[in-house]
Amino acid sequence: MNLTLANAKVIIEHAFAEQQKRGFNPMAVVVLGSGGGIRASESQDGTSLLRPKIAHGKAYGAYSLGMGSRALFERAKAEPFFIQSMNALCDGALVPVPGGVLIRTKDGELIGAVGVTGDTSPNDEQCAVAGIEAAGFVADTGA
Repeated sequence: MNLTLANAKVIIEHAFAEQQKRGFNPMAVVVLGSGGGIRASESQDGTSLLRPKIAHGKAYGAYSLGMGSRALFERAKAEPFFIQSMNALCDGALVPVPGGVLIRTKDGELIGAVGVTGDTSPNDEQCAVAGIEAAGFVADTGA
């Protein structure tokens, strides 16, 4: 199964709806599909210039290593040299904090990842999960 552009737009729409409902800071969302290519990316008014890159780094790291960025965060605390090495292999694009969530089908197939940034990492993750679930997929945070 492939993640479609329509799926990616639903994920972003609902991630932003969760942000609005909770009163979180403005966010950037990047949705990656199979193979790690960008399917869609949007930033709300008021986000900083670097936010789309951070969102991409959360999603890219999660997708590249096959684990939600919450797991990467825990691994960084336990094995910082491993995460530093992985970040070097990713040309510095890995952001190992919560907010990078894998997108899985109900059968467990990995079909993409979402990166959200703008508020605290747990709040970013909450918005990513809301978007993924609203699109009918399973969110894998790495918890």
